[in-house]
Amino acid sequence: MNHDVRDAGDGLLSERLALRRFTPADLPLLTRLNADPQVMRYLGGVNSPQQTQAMLDRRILDYYQDNPGLGVWATMRRSDGECLGFHLLNHIQGESLIQVGYRLFPRFWGQGYATEMSLSLLRYGYTRLGLGNIVAITALENTSSQRVLLKAGLRRNGERSFKHPAYAPFGPLAWFERSAQDWLDNHPAMES
Repeated sequence: MNHDVRDAGDGLLSERLALRRFTPADLPLLTRLNADPQVMRYLGGVNSPQQTQAMLDRRILDYYQDNPGLGVWATMRRSDGECLGFHLLNHIQGESLIQVGYRLFPRFWGQGYATEMSLSLLRYGYTRLGLGNIVAITALENTSSQRVLLKAGLRRNGERSFKHPAYAPFGPLAWFERSAQDWLDNHPAMES
């Protein structure tokens, strides 16, 4: 792992992937991702370009400044620099809880990318940021994402509902969590 990053968007590495910060120039890419019906199936449906612009401005670019070390970052394939989508380590909206998550273009599904970078982000969150606990949420029907979260070492712990308008319409969501010590005890660092 790359140990000289200020935050994960400065090039956090996994075996095949690297993260970088989004910029305003990424709006077309993010608009394509958020307009894909397969990608957005369990996320409330496709987003309009205006919704994506608001997400980029407030939930991504402003968030970097307000929450050092946390964010939503473009997930890049190291072999060719192609953007696969994004990974995140940020607050569940309206909560103090820090979540791990991802959103990838369908052509990159089923290749282990979501799990691979989620593992790197969990290690980064626990060791670099000193987070005591990281959580994740997904739609109850989204069993593929639930498998990814389990492979990344989180544990399913029932269901949770949230009052924030970003989540309230979904009702109960599958709830995952793991404490730093428990995760690190089960995921020892690899020797470089």
